Amino acid sequence: MNSEHNFLLKLSNFSSSWTGTIIIVLFFIFFVAQAFVIPSGSMKNSLLIYDFLFVKKFSYGMPTPHIPWLEVQVAPDFNGNGHLWEGKRPQRGDIVVFRYPNEPKTYYVKRLFAISGDEVIFAPRAMYLRPNMSDDEIRKTYGDENLFKIGGKFYVREPYKNLGIYYDSSERKDNFGGQEIDIFSIATMFAAQGRFAMSAIFAPELAPLDGLDFNAFYFKVKEDEFFMVGDNRENSNDSRFWGPINYKHVVGKPWFVYFSWDGDKKEVRWDRVGRFVDSLESDERYINASK
Repeated sequence: MNSEHNFLLKLSNFSSSWTGTIIIVLFFIFFVAQAFVIPSGSMKNSLLIYDFLFVKKFSYGMPTPHIPWLEVQVAPDFNGNGHLWEGKRPQRGDIVVFRYPNEPKTYYVKRLFAISGDEVIFAPRAMYLRPNMSDDEIRKTYGDENLFKIGGKFYVREPYKNLGIYYDSSERKDNFGGQEIDIFSIATMFAAQGRFAMSAIFAPELAPLDGLDFNAFYFKVKEDEFFMVGDNRENSNDSRFWGPINYKHVVGKPWFVYFSWDGDKKEVRWDRVGRFVDSLESDERYINASK
C-alpha cells in the first residue's frame, strides 16, 4: 500500500513540475490531438474561418510526431509513409487534415473527394466522381438519380450531399488573390500556365464552352493517393490545382471546435463552441447560420 502511495505521490509531483507538464502536453499533441485553426474560407459552410479545433491524430494511424510550430520531426519515419504505425485509410467524404504536399510544414483541411482508382471530372459548377467500383456497385451505393454518363462511363454528379457544400461564383476568392471570376475560369488560366493538375478534356455529354476546345478537366487517382476538394467549391485551392496527397501527408480528422471567432462581426460564435465537427457539418442550423 505504501509503495502504491509513494508511486502516486511521485507521479503527482512529476506532473506538476515544469518538466512533467511539458512532457504530458507533448505526449497529448504527438499522440492524441493537436490544435488547428481554419485559416481560409475553402471549407465554408462546413468549417468556418477562425474555427479553432482539435484534430484527432489517431484517426488514420499515428503520424510521425513533430514539435508544434517548429515542425521539427522528433522520431524517424521507419515505414517511409509518414506514420509510426499505419491505420485505416481515409474514406470518401471524410474531412481530413493533412500536410500540403508543396510545403509540408503547412496544414490544410479539405474533404476527400476521390481515392485510389477513382476518376474525377471537374466542369463549371459541377464535380463528377467515377468510383473504382462496378456499375452495379455504383448504382447501389449512389442511386440511379445521381448518375450521369460521360464517355461511356457512369459518373456520380456531386456524390457528397453534406449540407455545407456549395457554389458561389460571386464570392471574392481569398484563395486566389481576391479575384471575382468563377473557379473554372481560374482553372483555365492556371492550366494555360502549366500549373493545373487535371487534364483538359471535351465531354460531348456536357455543355460546350464558348471559345474553348474543352469543357471539363479530368484526373485519375493513383494507388494510395487522395484527391482533396474544399466544400466551398468556388473558392478552394485544392487537388484540382496541385494534385492528390499521399498517405504520408495525412495527419488526422477534425474532432471538435473548442473556440470560434467571427472576424467580421468581432464576436464569439458561441453556438459552435464545444461542437463535434460531425454534428456541425450535418446540422442545418449551423450551416444556415454560417451563410
